[in-house]
Amino acid sequence: MDPSTSELSKNISPSFEDTADFADADRGFVGLLNPCLIKNARGDTVWDNDEFNFLHRQPCPETVNPKLWRQAQLLSKQGLYRISPSIYQVRGFDISHITFVEGKTGIIIIDPLISCECAAAARELYYKHQGARQVKAIIYTHSHIDHFGGASGVLPPVTKDNDTAPVPIIAPEYFMEEATSENIFAGPIMRQRARHMYGSQLPKSPMGQIGVGLGMATSHGTTSLVPPTINITHTGQTLTIDGVRMTFQMVPNTEAPAELNIYFPDEKALLVAECATHALHNIATLRGALVRDAKAWSRYLDETLKLYCEDAKSDVQFGSHAWPTWGADKIKRFLAQQRDLYAFIHDQTVRQMNQGWNGTEIAERMVLPPSLSREWHTQGFYGTVSHNVKAIYQRYMTWFDGSAENLWKWPPKEEGARYVACMGGVEEVFKKSQAFISQGDLRFAATLLGHVVAAGDEPGNDAIAHLQCKNLLADVFEKLGFGAENATWRNFYLSQSLDLINGKRAAGKNSSGMAAFASNLSVEQWFGALSITIDGQEAGKEEKPFCIDIYVKDIGENWRLILSNGALTYRSQPNGEQSSNRTKPHLALTLNKIGLCRLLNSKSSSSDILDVKGDVQALNKLLSFASITTRVKNQLQSYI
Repeated sequence: MDPSTSELSKNISPSFEDTADFADADRGFVGLLNPCLIKNARGDTVWDNDEFNFLHRQPCPETVNPKLWRQAQLLSKQGLYRISPSIYQVRGFDISHITFVEGKTGIIIIDPLISCECAAAARELYYKHQGARQVKAIIYTHSHIDHFGGASGVLPPVTKDNDTAPVPIIAPEYFMEEATSENIFAGPIMRQRARHMYGSQLPKSPMGQIGVGLGMATSHGTTSLVPPTINITHTGQTLTIDGVRMTFQMVPNTEAPAELNIYFPDEKALLVAECATHALHNIATLRGALVRDAKAWSRYLDETLKLYCEDAKSDVQFGSHAWPTWGADKIKRFLAQQRDLYAFIHDQTVRQMNQGWNGTEIAERMVLPPSLSREWHTQGFYGTVSHNVKAIYQRYMTWFDGSAENLWKWPPKEEGARYVACMGGVEEVFKKSQAFISQGDLRFAATLLGHVVAAGDEPGNDAIAHLQCKNLLADVFEKLGFGAENATWRNFYLSQSLDLINGKRAAGKNSSGMAAFASNLSVEQWFGALSITIDGQEAGKEEKPFCIDIYVKDIGENWRLILSNGALTYRSQPNGEQSSNRTKPHLALTLNKIGLCRLLNSKSSSSDILDVKGDVQALNKLLSFASITTRVKNQLQSYI
């Protein structure tokens, strides 16, 4: 059973006799890394692509959807590949690919993966076959970490004796803002969901994780964020670096808020970063993010076709995931179908939405036309029609489906307890769930059993029956995972099945969900993160507001923090501002940016504090509301 494919479209599927993707994925192969095992300086494994070798040693088992098995076989191929006379790509060293473009004397590196160790290993594989070359530039195509995190691993080391010019770092406009902002507010829960989405706790096996549909997995090495030195601001902007001519297309607010494509006229090669891949992508990702604009996505793909595919301008199209497409006609067909895929899902969702259907109903009714559903690259390996439809509905109509009974629903625990009582208790739910399972309705069995798990093992419930329901739900999730065409659905189902078995599923709560105060963020971003960690219920017990002035000396920024009515406001102030109308702060603190970073991360020392005036208890109180432990009071005694 495939839970991510519409019943109505199951009979219209791509042919397994079509092996063109395998030919394209193998084309241009130069050499592989054997073993494909990458470690950090401590000897810890950060990437092991050989874990997926089982995909090539056996036929598809019953525990995996056959279409997903095929996709995993393609994505697990690793090594150095030649795309065009001067463009090479290393695949299978992370969830994304790293590209090397040869110039007159050196190379341009595009999208240096997640981890520095993986990027460095990919560069060494390129050097092994093509010879060592100086890095002339690095390009980030967009603001997701799998396209910039490994940059420091391929940059020359910075030394006092190094008199060479810095390597240019090229990125789309607003890259830094977007690269650092996505995880500031929702980072903790996003990371928790990402573990389920990518199946990071699952074994790599036919019973576990077999990839993520867009790649195989995410690496776990050292990450970096090297700021761009050149911003691409508009479509048609050109650069020539080391003799390599490039024309850029801006595609913002599509797959990423800041994103670009690159055309190489001398190679007749088109890099479409991630707006067109060999799978349906996510309009809303299961790990959590703002809903993307499917309409803009489609329109930018049409612009790509118009700019770079008319008159056979492109001989090869490639991206930072999956494999290239060769041939002008094949490229046009591929990009046009990708364009129409997102346009169809968007437009038909909105059409039915305006007819009064809600997101869940539209998702169940939505069927792709045969001309799209029979193509391999439109299959729901990463995104699905189902959850993309719901995302588009949410973008326009919010979470509310228009039915008044859903305005004020009970939370899952309370609702679950009431459903269980209405059905005659836990034992009856167990029996009814077994009946639905025997009928093949795993979806509703999961719903029934989910109410029992949400309600919890409360006094008065049959503890044995409750455990039976948990185990049965784990079994249902496993079956749903084994049937899923979509890799991220599979990983979610199997991860939560494992959680149930191990007793880790506690309504998905994470009481330690703290914001990260990374050193590469701005002070404003830190205070934004601090504000959402405040326990408003506890802070709201403070009857009188209080404020703290913080002067960040080395960057010349003045900030005022105001805690009132359980909410933290942060306000930038001009340097040296003095006003008789301004409220005197309870505490005035001076420190450098690194000292503030350490303070927020509970790692401060007395040397971080440059000056203090006022009541240090104000800071201790503020940080306690954010569950940040601090030794500030002891450190500042000498100032009091």
